[in-house]
Amino acid sequence: MRFHYIARMAHSNPSLPVITVLLTLSLTAQAQENPLRRSDTLSGAPAVAEVRETASEASPRAGELVFKALSALGVHYKFGGNRPESGFDCSGLMRYVFWEALGLDLPRRAVEISRLGQDIARDQLQPGDLVFFNTLRHTFSHVGLYLGDNRFIHAPARGGQVRIDDMSSDYWAHRFDGARRIAITSGTEAENAD
Repeated sequence: MRFHYIARMAHSNPSLPVITVLLTLSLTAQAQENPLRRSDTLSGAPAVAEVRETASEASPRAGELVFKALSALGVHYKFGGNRPESGFDCSGLMRYVFWEALGLDLPRRAVEISRLGQDIARDQLQPGDLVFFNTLRHTFSHVGLYLGDNRFIHAPARGGQVRIDDMSSDYWAHRFDGARRIAITSGTEAENAD
């Protein structure tokens, strides 16, 4: 099934297989240069392979979001940043991913994004859903994209890089605020909250 989905994606986007190979090679090199504890951060090549498999089973919309987000792995954090060339903060990364993958213009701040779409229970999360956390002592201060298997991708903080983390780690589990699924409307704006 994974190869069928990738072949379909490759037909609609001929550069996708090249991006996937380059991303895997880049992540392998990054993991060797800067090893991280697997229990806290999942940015190595095995985690990416598992995420790709999960995304291949997701809807085409979710697959596009996940693949676009994975292309930003390793981009440095920059407060207010919303482009790979200059860096990302958490909401800037989500704006970039949704715009590039779906042509959807999200609001600038995580708390504003949290008002869009449908509220999703943690046990109902699917790849492509937005996950929110309390990292600055107020709700919905951080946002990431759910990848499947309790993993999400995000731009963490100053000095960091876009990476994949495990939502079940103590740090993220205690700060989880909720999740939203963004429905696509006919225009380029997301549906308002329910």
